[in-house]
Formats: sequence, C-alpha cells, structure tokens
Amino acid sequence: MLKFLSKVKIEFNALDPRIASCMEFLAQCNARKAKESNPACQLQVKRRTDDHPPQITVTFVNGVEEAFDATSTPAQTIRTMILEKGQMLETEQMFREAGEKWPVIIPEEELHQSFPGTKVWALFSSGLVPIVVLYILLVEAFCRIIGMSW
Repeated sequence: MLKFLSKVKIEFNALDPRIASCMEFLAQCNARKAKESNPACQLQVKRRTDDHPPQITVTFVNGVEEAFDATSTPAQTIRTMILEKGQMLETEQMFREAGEKWPVIIPEEELHQSFPGTKVWALFSSGLVPIVVLYILLVEAFCRIIGMSW
C-alpha cells in the first residue's frame, strides 16, 4: 500500500472514541511489509488536543493529496481505495512509458462493435447447442446401459 504513497499524515485526539480507524491504519502503515514496500514514505502522526475529527491524509507519488474522514471510513476501505488508485497510477505510467496517450479514449463506435467471440459463441449462434446437448445425453444414456461410468 505504501509503495504508491510519498506521505501519510494521521491526525487524531487520543481521547476521542472515534479513533479506531486511525489506529488500525497506523498499524497497517507500521507493518514491516508495508515499510519495506516504500521506505521513503513519510509517516506523520499528529496528536491533537482539540475536537477536530480523526483524519487520514495521504499524498500519492504523483503529488495528488487525498483526505479521508476516519470517523466514518474504515481503515480497510481507505487501504482498498489507495490500492485501486495506485494500480491506476501504475497503468497510467505504463501507457506513458510506452508512448501512448493517457487516458485511453475508446471511440463510441468501437464500444458497440461485435466481437468475433470464441468457438462456444459459434455453437450458440449456429444452433448447434441442441445437437451437442442431445449427443451428450445419448452418450450418458449409452454409458448407463453398458454399466460404464460417465
């Protein structure tokens, strides 16, 4: 998770009963595997004394900052959102390195083109499915008659 981030800032009042998400997220950030994925990621913990709600702010490696309300967002949800956005960043980087435009825009007419499909689709479209099903049923019945397992 940290490999996509350059900075994590966790703010909470230790006496606030709504800090569960902050504490869980902090534990995830301090995990050995997370730290090894990006040792350069800065982790800041700000213990507040006011009644400001618990908040987690992350800065992605591309500089985009996103703040999460930790009172209503579980740590796992925040982690999942970071991973999804991180995968999008990796995809964007791959396209840019390959010299392709980003974002990829698919023309409307291509979205509605038929796809040649596979052999299974050919069976459905050509009406061969009833014949294939009938064949399977006949083989199964024959195997039962001669005492062979199907």
